[in-house]
Amino acid sequence: MSKVIKKIGVLTSGGDSPGMNAAIRSVVRTCAFHKIECVGVYRGYQGMIEGDFKEMGPRSVHNIVNKGGTILKSARSKEFMTVEGRKKAFDNLSQIGVDGLVVIGGDGSFTGAEVFNKEYNFPVMGIPGTIDNDIFGTSHTLGYDTALNTVVDVIDKIRDTASSHNRLFLVEVMGRDAGHIALNAGIGAGAEEILIPEEDLGLERLLESLKKSKAAGKSSSIVVIAEGDKIGKSVFELKDYVEANLPEYEVRVSVLGHMQRGGAPSCFDRVLASRLGVKAVESLLEGKSNFMVGLLNDKVILTQLEQAINGHYEIDRELLRVSDIMSI
Repeated sequence: MSKVIKKIGVLTSGGDSPGMNAAIRSVVRTCAFHKIECVGVYRGYQGMIEGDFKEMGPRSVHNIVNKGGTILKSARSKEFMTVEGRKKAFDNLSQIGVDGLVVIGGDGSFTGAEVFNKEYNFPVMGIPGTIDNDIFGTSHTLGYDTALNTVVDVIDKIRDTASSHNRLFLVEVMGRDAGHIALNAGIGAGAEEILIPEEDLGLERLLESLKKSKAAGKSSSIVVIAEGDKIGKSVFELKDYVEANLPEYEVRVSVLGHMQRGGAPSCFDRVLASRLGVKAVESLLEGKSNFMVGLLNDKVILTQLEQAINGHYEIDRELLRVSDIMSI
C-alpha cells in the first residue's frame, strides 16, 4: 500500500533549460490546489544534502512563467553519487517531512532519482528538462522548442551577412549526442547542409554538396553542425579543411553556445511545463512513483524512469529526407 503524500519537494538539476521555472510554478501551484505543502530545494541534489530548502506557495512563484533559467538554481553533485551523500539527503528530507520528490532535469538527474527511490523507497517523479530533446518517452523536453526558435532566429541573422559577403558559414549548435536541434533548426532556417552525430556524412560528401551549391548559383551557404558531429575534430578544423579544398569559399564559424539555453520560454514550453507539472504532482498523490512524465501524440504519459534513462530514441528519418530535398 502506497503512503499518503503530504509534502512534496521540487528541484532542478543538471543543465538549465527554458521552461524549468514554468514547471516549478506548476508543481507549486498544483500542490496548493490539492492543499498539500511544497518545498523548493535549491541547487539540486547538493541542496538536498546541505538542507537548502524553502517553503513555497502560489505567490512565491508569481511572475516566473516567462523567465528562462531556474529560480531554484542548479548544480551537479558528486557527493550525491555516494551512499553517504544520499543518506544525508534522505535524513534532511525526512526531518522537514518531505515525502515525495519532483525532479526536473535530464537523464543524469533521473539516474540519481531512481537510485534514491530504490535505496529508500522514496516516491519520485521526473520532468524532462533539457534543450537537447534526447530523452526517451517524450516527443518534447522542456526548453527544446525555445532553443529551436533561438537558433533559427540567429541563423536568419547570420544569413543576412553570409549573402551580403558571399560567405560560407559553419554554425555550431548544441547537441553532444543528439542532432535534434541541428536537424530541425537547419530545415527551419534553410541550411544547405546539416551535420549530426547520428549520421556520418563524411568530408568528401560535404565537399561535393558545397560544390553543387556553388554550381547551382548559390553565392552563400549555411552549414549547421551539432557539436557532437564526428566529421571533424572541431568546427574550426573543419573550416580549415573546407578552405584548403575549396579555396573559392570564404568560410566563417559561429559557435552559438549557451545563448541557446537562455531566454524566455516559448508559449509551447510554458504550456508543456504546466501540463507536466500537474501530472507529476497528481501522479505522486495517486501513489505512483519512479516515473517520468512526458508528451507523446499530444497526450501526457508516464514512462518508467529506467526506460527513460536507457531507452533509445531515434532521429526522424523523414526529416533527414526532407533536409536532402530542401537543400537542392
